[in-house]
Amino acid sequence: MTPYVELGGSWRTFWLVTAFLAGLLVLDLALPGGDVPLPVWVIGVVAVLGIVAGTTVLARRAWTLRVDGVGSDAGLSVGRERVALTEVDVAHLRAVRDGEAGVDAGAPVLGGGWTVPRGRTGLPLKLADGRTVLVPTRDPAALTAALLAAAPQTPDGGSASQGTLAP
Repeated sequence: MTPYVELGGSWRTFWLVTAFLAGLLVLDLALPGGDVPLPVWVIGVVAVLGIVAGTTVLARRAWTLRVDGVGSDAGLSVGRERVALTEVDVAHLRAVRDGEAGVDAGAPVLGGGWTVPRGRTGLPLKLADGRTVLVPTRDPAALTAALLAAAPQTPDGGSASQGTLAP
């Protein structure tokens, strides 16, 4: 199985800001009038691009989502947090996919944070111990398919874990 990966951040903003600053520099050189001194340009460009690059790196580290591994080693990672797929209640995940189940109020976000990051949807995952967590994803259907494909299966087609309703 190829791993499923959703990157937590994109370099697109960095390149857009770089193009905007380059355009400002061209305008500064082409237009008559008081020129901005070179040290001010250097400090400004380094500061702005440094902040944008740092934010992008941080987002990629904190919010990159990955489903990888095979069998009992399969897991879901969001940032530094990892959940073994043997701990995921696959029956509940199928019910969420089919629109028959939802999320518990106040469920924590996997990977940390108070809320699901902007631009993402929280996919509810019920764990074998009964807790529900939200997985921040841009494509819940694709993530659900990847989780169901990677989850270890028993011979009867169920999850390898006992689920949340087992004694």
